[in-house]
Amino acid sequence: MPTPLTPATPSRLLAEQALSRAAGAPLLSGNAVDLLIDATAHYEAWLAAISGARRRVLLENYIIRDDEVGRAFRDALVECARAGVFVAVVVDWLGCLGQSGRAFWAPLRAAGGEVRVFNPLQLGEPLGWVSRDHRKLLVVDGELGFLSGVCISAKWLGDPARGVPPWRDTGVALRGPAVAELEAAFAQSWGETGAALRPFAEAPAPAVPAAHVSLRLIATQPSTAGTYRLDQLIAAMARKTLWLTDAYFVGLAPYVQALVAAARDGVDVRLLVPGSSDIPIVAGMSRSGYRPLLKAGIRVFEWNGSMLHAKTAVADGQWARVGSSNLNIASWLGNRELDVAVEDAGFAGQLAAQYEQDLGNATEIVLASRRRRHGNGSRERVCRSEARTPHVRHAGGSSGRAAAGALRIANSVGAALSNRRVLDDTGSGSLVIGTLVLGALAVVGFAWPAGIGWPLGALAAWFALNLGVRSLRMRKRRWRELRDADDD
Repeated sequence: MPTPLTPATPSRLLAEQALSRAAGAPLLSGNAVDLLIDATAHYEAWLAAISGARRRVLLENYIIRDDEVGRAFRDALVECARAGVFVAVVVDWLGCLGQSGRAFWAPLRAAGGEVRVFNPLQLGEPLGWVSRDHRKLLVVDGELGFLSGVCISAKWLGDPARGVPPWRDTGVALRGPAVAELEAAFAQSWGETGAALRPFAEAPAPAVPAAHVSLRLIATQPSTAGTYRLDQLIAAMARKTLWLTDAYFVGLAPYVQALVAAARDGVDVRLLVPGSSDIPIVAGMSRSGYRPLLKAGIRVFEWNGSMLHAKTAVADGQWARVGSSNLNIASWLGNRELDVAVEDAGFAGQLAAQYEQDLGNATEIVLASRRRRHGNGSRERVCRSEARTPHVRHAGGSSGRAAAGALRIANSVGAALSNRRVLDDTGSGSLVIGTLVLGALAVVGFAWPAGIGWPLGALAAWFALNLGVRSLRMRKRRWRELRDADDD
């Protein structure tokens, strides 16, 4: 994969054109990019930038929680607004549901700041709530920008008193032309929630560039799929390495196939995901997709800390992506997301070094050895190469409870000694959970039909109400159009 310093050969120009078209974002040169690791570094940098603001602060985040961290940010924004700085905040309705409300933002609004909520629940849009503003950005004075996977909540700091380590997350600080693109991304979200953002005076061009890093700022909206197309293209273009970190991996079949094809071509493909997740059902869905990856030679690791929330990719030590997009359909097609794709060997090297450091606190997952019985009664031993093996959550059934218990104990002891977790053919925890859930629903349906009927009735009534409201709105709009046509 070419670096920004590579001569403009035809292949490089073709690659740049393909990446720009896939991402829907041009390559911007002359930027400075600093890597931020975990929430403490983020919060210190963000609060310092806010306290130094002179003209404007634009903040957009999926979750801003009413806790000590959220109040520290709100109070810093209040001070800015009182000092005459323009303060504009966009938060997501679903992300902040039960986390912070109108009373939390009252001091900022009283000080002259503006706060808007993205996509609140409304009649006539029965599934409109599915699309969320998942971006995490901060821009100060049009000069300094940040984007990340970090939300504004004490949860990201862990709980030292209880021995809970901080969440593992990644973001960047930006200076240079990319900051104007960050402001434009914020303006998009702001315009989706009401009147357009007021125009700002254009900053004078700097005498010298902030630095010499080239990057693309990818601000996706629902159904645009810019990050998805870019991820697919990078999987196709990687020649040596493709190392991925993701918090909620549920790969679509075309993307999984792209990773598999890269691995079979000899690319060192690795995937680092949480070992324990704040959304357990997503973790189960992720594990259900391990097998095709492992069979293709892709190495899968689970983080051993409290929560891995980073969303990063680094390819061939020359290309890197950091931001809010997860490798799943919600991020790729449903949400507003914000990522930066950096084409710089220095930055990619930093991210690759951090990735290797992260693997020191992770457990690798491998396929278990097994025996296959043929129709003639003979057995064939099938096992994965030991060249890439290290550890997985085993939830297995076997021929008997005693054998299953012994197998779990053996796997646990083996994992403790070798830092390996084995993914066996019987390790189908997601199937067990599905069986239990469906069995419980069957019992409820037979024993208490109303327990199934009432929720289904309520769901049908909800959709009927919303469809009726939407139909009425469309009819009113049509009547207005006809009336205006008659008036003309």
